[in-house]
Amino acid sequence: MDSEQESRQTGPVRRRAFLKATGAGVAGVTLAGCVNTGDGGDEGGDGGGGGTDGGGGGGGSDGNTTGTTTGTASGGNLPSSVKVGVLAPEPGTNPIGASIAQGAELAAMQLNEEGSGPEFEVVVKDTKEKPDVGRSKYQELTLSEEVDLTTGIFTSEVLLAVLDDISSQQTVHMTTGAATPEASARVNEDYENYKYHFRTGPLNAYQLGVNMVDFLSAKQSDLGWESVAVLVEDYEWTKPVSQALDDNLSDSGVEIAMRERYASGQENFTPIYDQVESSGADAAFIAMAHTGTPAVVQWAKEQRPFEFGGIHVPMQLPSYYEATSGACNFGVTQNSATPKSEVTDKTVPFAESYNEEFGSYPVYTGYITFDAIKQYAQVIQQTGSVEADDVVSGLEQSSYTGTVGTVEYYPKDDEFAHDVVYEEGKVNPVFMQWQDGNQEVIYPNNLATADYAKPSWI
Repeated sequence: MDSEQESRQTGPVRRRAFLKATGAGVAGVTLAGCVNTGDGGDEGGDGGGGGTDGGGGGGGSDGNTTGTTTGTASGGNLPSSVKVGVLAPEPGTNPIGASIAQGAELAAMQLNEEGSGPEFEVVVKDTKEKPDVGRSKYQELTLSEEVDLTTGIFTSEVLLAVLDDISSQQTVHMTTGAATPEASARVNEDYENYKYHFRTGPLNAYQLGVNMVDFLSAKQSDLGWESVAVLVEDYEWTKPVSQALDDNLSDSGVEIAMRERYASGQENFTPIYDQVESSGADAAFIAMAHTGTPAVVQWAKEQRPFEFGGIHVPMQLPSYYEATSGACNFGVTQNSATPKSEVTDKTVPFAESYNEEFGSYPVYTGYITFDAIKQYAQVIQQTGSVEADDVVSGLEQSSYTGTVGTVEYYPKDDEFAHDVVYEEGKVNPVFMQWQDGNQEVIYPNNLATADYAKPSWI
């Protein structure tokens, strides 16, 4: 594939490609950029997000740039145009990568239509979820394209591979997928070198686990889960999640009937579910990405006598009910937002605009990337500058209400420096349940669209 083709393949991800990504044969759509969905080579990817069909050429360009329609410069020393580099995994076929790319494109289109600031130009590069490719594409964006901002990056392995380049190039990067806490640790421990990194979302992997415990503690009486079996797939991304569960779950008041970090690539859940049944747990409390599809399908098909919820990345996808022929019904998962959840007054309008433009609803990376670019645009207008140090200071002081909440960043002396603040009233993920084909929000209570429903066979 030539470099132009690698640079951008845009358009909505159709159902065939979606099934490849979520895995009719169990491929791994992933959580929060912590594991691979594509052909990860030596990084342990399982090929889930790849494929050559179903991409389509929707609302994007043929190669390098998009979103350069209207707009005038204003404020301070702002240039007439701003170039944003986007790093996304296989944006033509992978729903995670498509949402990153198309979320960026929609933000640029809206900013340019408003015409109140610089014209935004978007350049998309395909990381293929490989660290070496991601680093090469990052260098193309910063050295050849001379972008003002980079954003995206789904897998933690890719982010770790480019952190030193972010430091060297001194170009602000707003992560919108990868969840490794190592990135924020670098900012905290070596601020002057790594201050250019911000994580607009999702929560880092440790906080994802804390959020699971917060959900369980808040909703225990409604759920009726007096005891849980903790089931976590054994991949790199789940290590901080497991640590958070180990550190905090005992304080939730819920009995831990069993804990299991089961083997990566697990396809047969019968022996695991037999253990859950024997433990007497009311529910399987889960953290799954790669292995999520066989897990939920076997749970439903076998009508196991325990409930099922936690973090299940494939269930976050708006088309998953159709893809699993309804097997995900009654399953619960954390999510940044859903197309119908009114997290803020911007959430539903964004989802509808995205669907109108690209013919499908976004996954969580689309919401977060859209917010990142809109926040960046606000900051450069306020500071009157696109110089990196000015933008860093502006982002550190920024409070921006986007589609997933009010985005603020932890200060440089915090252990999670420059990560999005996890707090009620700021960014606080929703928990949703599949109910008869709909992604119904059950937590937080003020955003709930339905009550929790027990599986019909229990």
